[in-house]
Amino acid sequence: MIPFNKPHLTGKETHYIYDAVKTGKLSGNGKYTKLCQTFFENKFGFKKCLLTTSCTDALEMAAILIDIQKGDEVIMPSYTFVSTANAFVLRGAKIVFADSKKDHPNIDENKIESLITDKTKAIVPVHYAGVACNMDKIMAIANKYNLFVIEDAAQAIDSYYINSKGEKKVLGSIGHLSAFSFHETKNIISGEGGMLVINDESYLDRAEIIWEKGTNRSAFFRGDVDKYGWVDVGSSFLPSEIISAFLYAQLEHLDDIQNRRKHIWKIYKTELEEWSKQNKVKLPVVPKSSTNNAHMFYLVCNSLNDRSKLIKSLKEQNVLSVFHYLSLHKSPFYAKHYQGDELINCDLFANQLVRLPLYYDLTDEQLNTIIESIKQITL
Repeated sequence: MIPFNKPHLTGKETHYIYDAVKTGKLSGNGKYTKLCQTFFENKFGFKKCLLTTSCTDALEMAAILIDIQKGDEVIMPSYTFVSTANAFVLRGAKIVFADSKKDHPNIDENKIESLITDKTKAIVPVHYAGVACNMDKIMAIANKYNLFVIEDAAQAIDSYYINSKGEKKVLGSIGHLSAFSFHETKNIISGEGGMLVINDESYLDRAEIIWEKGTNRSAFFRGDVDKYGWVDVGSSFLPSEIISAFLYAQLEHLDDIQNRRKHIWKIYKTELEEWSKQNKVKLPVVPKSSTNNAHMFYLVCNSLNDRSKLIKSLKEQNVLSVFHYLSLHKSPFYAKHYQGDELINCDLFANQLVRLPLYYDLTDEQLNTIIESIKQITL
């Protein structure tokens, strides 16, 4: 069976983990945590990066940082992972779901403004498949209504937004805050892991305090204060050095990993072009306003029945493909709370999108097997 995903090892993960153990400091914010954070700040120009145990934790930190209170409203797409919403629900917020675009799962920026009320506090765009949302429009709306923007960049490492002037801005650097994931299904992995990016300088000091369980411990270790104590709310968000050491080995090979994934993505796109037209299946859309980080390759079938047939047929040929999110506004947890409009596009992607295997160690022979297996299927 060709799996949907297979974690890639660059070769130095265990070496760096051993080195981390040998230093005698495993609890986090040590050598490898700092190396990873510095890597991101230098390569992508982020103002401040804080590694976390997950993207979920990074989003929860963001919710604390912007002081989400009970009754606040947060706008986000319904077609996203539950963590995007959970981070704000945990602080008492009401989630206001927006529909996706017709041709892409990203939030429809033209639907956002009509959802704003006097209780709206933030907009959370999700860069699905590493493809940029329309950040110029979203930031303009946020500025007009004095709202926070938190980019859910879980899938968007090494991807860029290109504005109307042709200027490139790395995803995660545009909103006030952003969150990344290093889950084993992402381009760069640490098993579980994430990162909060702070772009608004007014949150730099407090973010570090929240990250360190609500204490000014980091400032103490730098010698900025003569003792540390409990100064704010917070939790244990920082990862162990073992996670950071694993991640650093991945970061050293970022370009190589990205090149391989893009190679696979392009072959899928080229080889499935004709088949997709014949079977009324849509291939991924990457607008001119975004680069492609090859996080995933997906197909959008013409119906739920067609998707089920495709997944079943591929499995019979020893190829594992999967569908993705269910619309959150129709989830068992939130359906009873939802009072908004029907979100047609979110539901379409929930019912018709299927993801194909895409990982570094997928060989060209396996890739050809997958493609030929798909071409034998008539929908």
